[in-house]
Amino acid sequence: MAKIIVVTSGKGGVGKTTTSSAISTGLALRGHKTAVIDFDIGLRNLDLIMNCERRVVYDFVNVINGEATLKQALIKDKRCENLFILPASQTRDKDALTKEGVEQVLNELKELGFEYVICDSPAGIEHGAFMALYFADEAVVVANPEVSSVRDSDRILGILQSKSRKAELGENVTEHLLITRYDPERVARGEMLGVADVEEILATKLLGVIPECQSVLKASNQGVPVIHDTESRAGKAYADAVARLTGEQVEHRFLTPEHKSLFQRLFRRSA
Repeated sequence: MAKIIVVTSGKGGVGKTTTSSAISTGLALRGHKTAVIDFDIGLRNLDLIMNCERRVVYDFVNVINGEATLKQALIKDKRCENLFILPASQTRDKDALTKEGVEQVLNELKELGFEYVICDSPAGIEHGAFMALYFADEAVVVANPEVSSVRDSDRILGILQSKSRKAELGENVTEHLLITRYDPERVARGEMLGVADVEEILATKLLGVIPECQSVLKASNQGVPVIHDTESRAGKAYADAVARLTGEQVEHRFLTPEHKSLFQRLFRRSA
């Protein structure tokens, strides 16, 4: 039985698509047959980060409308044998997504033997975001350590708890908190919320903390999920998060300021 996981947030620009690409890739690298779906109808960015934009022939809406089969629309990742991408449409309206159509696609993915389906949600609480979270078994709520992002994430948690299919059935969506763009030095200076602050506000179990890292932007521009960069702090942090998502007990890293050598401090001062 496939596990459906939505990657969501209330605010744009917090790293949902980066997270969706990293988590889906991480699961696939662990041997799990995984599909990642772009629910951001009209914009479509997942295919850029996954470096498959030139291979898009059919999309999510084509499948829902019966204009293509799911097998025709799924794009197999070139780096991970177990990973497949279902891109969004750039030319349709978000209302093209229907509960019946999304459910049909998810059920077919289950029939095809997928173990995980990652739903990359658009920001906010509009129709596309609701469609992405409605069928979720689990949710990864992505937040930056700033008040506006945390407040908006709290709103999303409320929707998961009240308007998802599981909520309608009297069940709970398993919620995970992922904090992105975290800078322990700024936290120490009081310029950014700390992990404990965000956890206390959202009352959600911490899945991972992704440090502010240049490798994230570099990977996105290159069309490579950052989790492939196993030497970067962000790549390591995402790998840890995937391990926790699959049930492993992994200690959290990158929560405290790095100890810098004299050379590093002088170099930074002169830069």
